[in-house]
Amino acid sequence: VTGVQTCALPILHIHEDAISKGDKVLVVDDLIATGGTAMATAELCQELGASEVHIIALIDLPKLGGSKKLADKFGEVITLLDY
Repeated sequence: VTGVQTCALPILHIHEDAISKGDKVLVVDDLIATGGTAMATAELCQELGASEVHIIALIDLPKLGGSKKLADKFGEVITLLDY
């Protein structure tokens, strides 16, 4: 699958057979700052046919707005710590 540029990595790769049409996917990230990595991952999951994509992270930096962007597109974003 074609990659998506994120702030942390130039390209994000995922195997085409990793997700099947109708799968429910949980994206787990260590840190949400701008949300770029989680957004790219979630969008690739949708491209591969995921019917639902949910996002959780250990740490959120809410002042940078990433979790809000993710929530606006994918619904509630659950984080354990906010700084």
